[in-house]
Amino acid sequence: MPAIYGESMIPEFVSALQAVSAIKSGDRVFIHSVAAAPRQLIEAMTARAPELLGVEVVHIHTEGPAPYAAPEFSQSFRVNALFVGANVRQAVAEGRADYLPVFLSEVPALFRKGVLPLDVALVQVSPPDRHGYCSLGVSVDVTKAAVQTARQVIAQVNPQMPRTHGDGLIHVRQFNALVEVDEPLPEHQSKPLTPIEMAIGRHCAELIEDGATLQMGIGAIPDAVLVALKYHQRLGVHSEMFSDGVIDLVERGVITGEEKHTHPGKIVAGFVMGTKRLYQFVDDNPLVVLLDIAYVNDTAVIRRNPKVAAINSALEVDLTGQVCADSIGVRQYSGVGGQMDFIRGALLSEGGKPIIALPSITSQGESRIVPLLKLGAGVVTTRAHVHYIVTEYGVADLYGKNLRQRAAALIEIAHPAHRAELEEQASQRFGSTRS
Repeated sequence: MPAIYGESMIPEFVSALQAVSAIKSGDRVFIHSVAAAPRQLIEAMTARAPELLGVEVVHIHTEGPAPYAAPEFSQSFRVNALFVGANVRQAVAEGRADYLPVFLSEVPALFRKGVLPLDVALVQVSPPDRHGYCSLGVSVDVTKAAVQTARQVIAQVNPQMPRTHGDGLIHVRQFNALVEVDEPLPEHQSKPLTPIEMAIGRHCAELIEDGATLQMGIGAIPDAVLVALKYHQRLGVHSEMFSDGVIDLVERGVITGEEKHTHPGKIVAGFVMGTKRLYQFVDDNPLVVLLDIAYVNDTAVIRRNPKVAAINSALEVDLTGQVCADSIGVRQYSGVGGQMDFIRGALLSEGGKPIIALPSITSQGESRIVPLLKLGAGVVTTRAHVHYIVTEYGVADLYGKNLRQRAAALIEIAHPAHRAELEEQASQRFGSTRS
């Protein structure tokens, strides 16, 4: 690597332990998101636990272990999670970590406005190009704002990190320390789709018109929707994230982005998560632009695209249409994320369709369509925002329906084993739901 870019010296490569020596007791430390979480820097920071007290660790979802959230390090580190992933879920449940509810679109403002001023940001980037620019790679999301505002930025430089187009280019001079690694990114392997998931995918696809702009996440239901869209035409993508399923539709000529009004012909996202195939697909691919999530998830930006189809999931939906997507009763399971950003953006889009898709029952056979949300459950999407609820039994269009009519529509797509009980509960609350 050249020692000088322009007139400024770049930082030297040091060990991970040397790099994280910049972290002091009481600091607030940001960790790069999702598949970009810098494993060696995380391990080095955790190794310093005996020297540290009261370090606040801030991040959205991260892949891989979160050793700093272990009980034995509770005096040294306390997680302030902006989204609760599996690696910190137990710590939050046991009161050793916190959850901060926030729309994903507003997280960058927490950093930029100084609501959560950052002392140190730990990130993972590609090696610098000949002009000295590294890429934030697979996760630009909220990390761009963290890099811009943290007092010190420590970068794990990894040749296996893709170089992505968009907002993620950071000049090497902006880093205070560099650590050299060469390791693969975490991968998310899709499982074979079940008949239930395929049915949900087909119902969702039937709502989506040719020329629509897609938003969907990762997992079985988004994968099933993408499979069901293979005969559609002229679709676009503007989504907080995407995974491998998009590639097949690009290669089939289904996703062209030609009818999008913002970034026509481009796939827009804040981050990606998937397999090595996906990481190779986005590497130096001008078709894909990864942008600041404050822009990607801005309702005013989303709504400018035509026929936005926003497909999001839920843990349970009550008979009035309230959507719980982040908690199981009082137990925090995930986070608000970008669901409301895109639900609102889709319903304001010309011809847009905000869709909540979920299996009718849990793995234990409990109904996901319920008379009342569990005690303490969070409402992520309000009943005033909900339009379409989809299960394997069909589509409930709730827009323009009163509470009694909504209950009737939702009971029709509930699992048959639970419909009688739901009907009884609905009748007690609203009167008969039968026309």
